[in-house]
Amino acid sequence: KSFAVLASLVNTAKLNGVDPEVWLADVLERIISGKVTANQMETLFPWAWKAEREGIADQERRAA
Repeated sequence: KSFAVLASLVNTAKLNGVDPEVWLADVLERIISGKVTANQMETLFPWAWKAEREGIADQERRAA
């Protein structure tokens, strides 16, 4: 059962064009450190996470 959950998370990340290892490491770090509150959990979905990262990259490009 645990493997099925992990495989589902990895495949969802891949289907959304996200590196599963980078995504999972960041998401777990945010959860463990408390940087994400319970009402912000939807921001950790691969598609939302990717959009956030792309937005940050765009801002950094504009600032440079």
